[in-house]
This record gives sequence, structure tokens and C-alpha cells, in this order.
Amino acid sequence: MALLDLLGRRWALRVIWELRERPATFREVRERCGGVSPAVLNDRLRELREAGVLEHDDPEGYRCTAHGLALVQALAPLDAWAKAWAKRAARESRSTSDAG
Repeated sequence: MALLDLLGRRWALRVIWELRERPATFREVRERCGGVSPAVLNDRLRELREAGVLEHDDPEGYRCTAHGLALVQALAPLDAWAKAWAKRAARESRSTSDAG
């Protein structure tokens, strides 16, 4: 339940997603997440570091730990499902607009 609580916090999954492939500075993470306030981003980064999902390394910035990358892999089936869902929704939207 603690993991679901952490991941359910606003912007937490997005931050992890944006750091899954390469590290980024605070400013870069903020730009990638577009719209997150500095205070909220700072809180999420701190919480994810405390959970062992992220680490901070100067000068590269924030990155996923091995534990964080394992979490990304565990979430991969959800990503695949979301992509399939988005394609289906787009097809249904097109067929609805074609009928109208």
C-alpha cells in the first residue's frame, strides 16, 4: 500500500517516467513535466529519493536507481495496455466522427 500511495501522488509517475532513460537536472525534469510547480516537484523528488527510486548525482542531476528501473520494468505491462487503449480509443473516435 505504501508504494501505491507514493505512486498515486500527483506527478510521481511522470517524474519516474521522464527519468527512466536518462538523468536530468531539476530544471530539465521540470521542463519535461511541463506544468509542475517547483514546490511540488521538489517534494516528489525528495519522496522518490527517500523511497530509493531516484538518486541525485551532481552534475548530471536526478536518475533512476536500479530499484527505480526495476519499478519501470514492472510498470511496462501498464504502458503496453495504455498504448493499446489509446489506439482503440482513437479508432472509436474516428468511427464515431465518420458516422456523424
